[in-house]
Amino acid sequence: MATSPCSSSGVSSSSSSGLGADAGLEIRTRSVEQTLVPLVSQITTLINHKDKPKRSDKTLQAIQRVGQAVNLAVGRFVTVGEAIANENHELKEEMSVACIEARRAGETIAQLTDVASLDHPESDSHITIFTDKTGVVKAARLLLSSVTKVLVLADRIVIKQIITSRNKVLATMEQLEKVSSFQEFVQIFSQFGNEMVEFAHLTGDRQNDLKDEKKKARMAASRAVLEKCTMMLLTASKTCLRHPDCESARINKDGVFHRMRLALEQVIEIVTDSRPNGENEMVPISIYSGIKEFKNKVEGLRENLYFLSKENLSTMLEVILEHTEDFTDSAYTSHEHREHILELSKQAKMELEQLVSVWMQAQNQKTKDLMEDLEVAILKTCQCMNELKREVHSAATSLAADLLKYHMDHMVLKALKITGVEGNLEAVAEYTCKLSEQKEQLVEMCRLLRHVSGTEPLEITCIHAEDTFQVTGPQIISAAETLALHPSSKIAKENLEVFCEAWESQLSDMSMLLREINDVFEGRRGEKRVYLSLPRPGKHNANLKALKPVKLDTEEQAKIAKLGLELHLLTSDVDSETEKWEDQENEIVQHGQGMSSMAYSMYLFTRGEGLLKTTQDLFHQAEIFATEGTKLASALHAFSDQVHDDDKPLLLLEAEKLISMCKQLQITAKASVQGKSATFTKVDACILKTRNVMTLLCQLLPLCCKLLRKNKAGNGCLKPAPPWREDRMRTGTNAHTPERRAETFGIKSLENHVTNMTFLESK
Repeated sequence: MATSPCSSSGVSSSSSSGLGADAGLEIRTRSVEQTLVPLVSQITTLINHKDKPKRSDKTLQAIQRVGQAVNLAVGRFVTVGEAIANENHELKEEMSVACIEARRAGETIAQLTDVASLDHPESDSHITIFTDKTGVVKAARLLLSSVTKVLVLADRIVIKQIITSRNKVLATMEQLEKVSSFQEFVQIFSQFGNEMVEFAHLTGDRQNDLKDEKKKARMAASRAVLEKCTMMLLTASKTCLRHPDCESARINKDGVFHRMRLALEQVIEIVTDSRPNGENEMVPISIYSGIKEFKNKVEGLRENLYFLSKENLSTMLEVILEHTEDFTDSAYTSHEHREHILELSKQAKMELEQLVSVWMQAQNQKTKDLMEDLEVAILKTCQCMNELKREVHSAATSLAADLLKYHMDHMVLKALKITGVEGNLEAVAEYTCKLSEQKEQLVEMCRLLRHVSGTEPLEITCIHAEDTFQVTGPQIISAAETLALHPSSKIAKENLEVFCEAWESQLSDMSMLLREINDVFEGRRGEKRVYLSLPRPGKHNANLKALKPVKLDTEEQAKIAKLGLELHLLTSDVDSETEKWEDQENEIVQHGQGMSSMAYSMYLFTRGEGLLKTTQDLFHQAEIFATEGTKLASALHAFSDQVHDDDKPLLLLEAEKLISMCKQLQITAKASVQGKSATFTKVDACILKTRNVMTLLCQLLPLCCKLLRKNKAGNGCLKPAPPWREDRMRTGTNAHTPERRAETFGIKSLENHVTNMTFLESK
């Protein structure tokens, strides 16, 4: 489906003016969309002035300036487009046509807005924006269409780069599959590693740029597979080379190559928005989405009694109730949950029958009594569906919590490693059966969680988790069998370790996923704010020129992934604690939220995602995080001055700890290092110290919240002095106005930055 050039605020007025891009162009990325925002804004200004009766000299000069600015910006933009066309011959013809159209439209707008020097701009002797009112609209429409076309064509080059990178990776993978010597393997794998790093950066940028959250989630899942499989491919291939006649080693290696090829293919499907043989992607409908659609239809009867048939409504309910059989038929659903789901399913059928009966009567005669009966039937039906949704959510999440807790000790994996090294084939066979049982439990857990995930991205994450358990389980088994057959083999032991780590990592991911699903259900989930704390152009550059930014390779990112995971869990904990505060404007809360958001962006860095692209970005973020922590400590000291409670010494002690930890983090972040190894050590230290600060923050927030609640309950834990926060506000710091906060973090909101720039600057 085609979209308008910009769906963000400030563009709707252009639609009312008749502006629009080529209907055949679909904008799939935020960068293209945001680049168009300033242009649309400027053109909208012109369109809105063409019919205004009052035209002062100041207004005329402003119109002329805007018209000239648009023309100049388009001219420079077109120059860039023409250069791209010359470098990419397959797009040259299309790009050149679009550039010519854009240049012509820009010149037309400049001519029509050349009104400041005219005594009578409304005179028919001069064709202007006021005499040719449709001309400026046509020129604006052509300009938007042609500029959008240039941007979309340029975007194709990015897609081409990703495809080319994928093809390189595939070609090298084929060589790796065929190698027969260690020396040859090491040489080719070194090349493969570099190609995978390039592919990871290209696809990471693309993932962040995608507008569609569903595609973004699928891209993240595919990239996660490739990241984990890179290390698996290394150890599985080495094991196969060391034990060429071992069937289980060959099966293990083949499984890795197959999974990587599938992941690479999915990335290209997402990037090109196409599937093999033109088939559509089929994602099974979840109970949540089915109930949501069903309730929308039922509630729609209030407005229109005739917009759907009773058969349609009955079919929708049947589909939902069929899906509940996934719960009632599952061996892992408790007896209590099963009984409740069956009862609610039966009740839902009865409520719908009653609704249909009243609905049919209301179609024949709209009496007041019948419409009231219909309203009652609608409410009872929706209430029943809400209860059903609550019950399946409880069934899925309680099962997941129990399973994750039970399997978090990894006893089966530990036993497989021990029995494998002992060469005990019989014991290995026994524990592989137990792992298979565990796999079936976890796969069933993922299927049930998908039904209650609440959002499409989380549904996709559940599907990815299910696939991971399905594939990794047999791979662990083949790796364990190989080790049992060759118990003295160091590489076979290392290979089993790698696959076991992947399993453990997926279990940790499931804990976070369960948290997010619960957040959605409880209405606490929102977009995570990520502070763009990168240096502003011209402000910090003097300090940065001497430092060469370093990007971590795949192996290094894998090493810090565990720390990043812990950081992510802590950001969730801090967010949960801050949400418990009644006063969200409280200074302690705002500092805590800011630190959580910055820690989250550092977590994204450990995954090779987000806005922190290089190690220098990370170090700068760590400095600002530490500064924010120091400000929080100052706020805590000010708060403690008002406390008359036994907890005051503890609060002061924790505040002093926070100051000390933030100083250490700042020292680490500012320390000068040279060389890749030293840089990685610094990255590791920064993330570790950030994690420690976040751990302390998780203890501080509930303590402060408790003291405030005691005060509200009248326990007298605070002195009757002016409220500490108001007192600080009166000092004139205004530390948390939006402008001041932006300055504090050394950033501007990316959206505002792009919108307020001229068209050329945004490009």
